[in-house]
Amino acid sequence: MAKLTLTTFLTLDGVMQAPGGPAEDPGGGFEYGGWLVPFADDGMAQFMIEVFDRVGAFLLGRRTYDIFAGYWPQVTDPADPIAGRLNGLPKYVASTTLADPQWAGTTVIDGEHLQSEIVRVKDALPADRELQVHGSGMLAQWLLARDLVDEMNLLVFPVYLGAGRRLFPRGGLPTACELTDSRTTAAGTAIHTYRRTGRASFGTF
Repeated sequence: MAKLTLTTFLTLDGVMQAPGGPAEDPGGGFEYGGWLVPFADDGMAQFMIEVFDRVGAFLLGRRTYDIFAGYWPQVTDPADPIAGRLNGLPKYVASTTLADPQWAGTTVIDGEHLQSEIVRVKDALPADRELQVHGSGMLAQWLLARDLVDEMNLLVFPVYLGAGRRLFPRGGLPTACELTDSRTTAAGTAIHTYRRTGRASFGTF
């Protein structure tokens, strides 16, 4: 069965909100949108190309879908390693309000059928492909709470903000992972890939 993977950008204090620009998501009065931009470099770009090389389909939250749909369909170069896949491969959107998506290849899934549809899509993909989630904070938290994320790519940028929505909220499931890959870019971004191994265990020294 294919893996469901989550790729997300984080600050040192775990914030994932609005990495790409001030207008991306000002929800909750967030004033620091675009915090990733000063650290974007070739190492980050190369890693993301490697991630997109493994994709078989995308699963996105509504906000991330809207951001992607407003930009990537305009990138028409078929040789672009990211646009070519986003525009050409199936996209599944978790939403109860999106009624008429215009981006080709989009299927809307409501919350009631989301888990069963994830299983169906993973079963249909080749074992060496991934059902990929990018960003999509609320969806990512929903998936993590149900043990549906098989692997995480966490790109941790050398900045902390003290405000903003975080990937791991209070009340999440205690979960253990193993590190399967790690690298650091020239700009100081630490990229870690973790595979879920089960419930966290505890002990005493």
